[in-house]
Amino acid sequence: MEEKILTLHPQGKKGVNISKAKYDVMKGTILDVLRDSPGLTHPELTAAVEKRLEGRFEGSIPWYMESTKLDLEARRVIERTDSSPAMYRIRDR
Repeated sequence: MEEKILTLHPQGKKGVNISKAKYDVMKGTILDVLRDSPGLTHPELTAAVEKRLEGRFEGSIPWYMESTKLDLEARRVIERTDSSPAMYRIRDR
């Protein structure tokens, strides 16, 4: 039986149950992409993740990216800035 993870949501909304293996791939990719930049807008982050995983990920890359991104925000691993447009970056520890 495939291991699942219940994601968190930064606004306290209900998360989703997703494959832990897919979550781990997506988390690693999001963090790698953000490490390579000072911050990315949502469309830039989505495009960068799609480019890295295209042809190597089964399922909807934008959907899994969004679910994982929200979880990483809720866990305070990444942050969304208040700027316009909002930027995503790895939080300072």
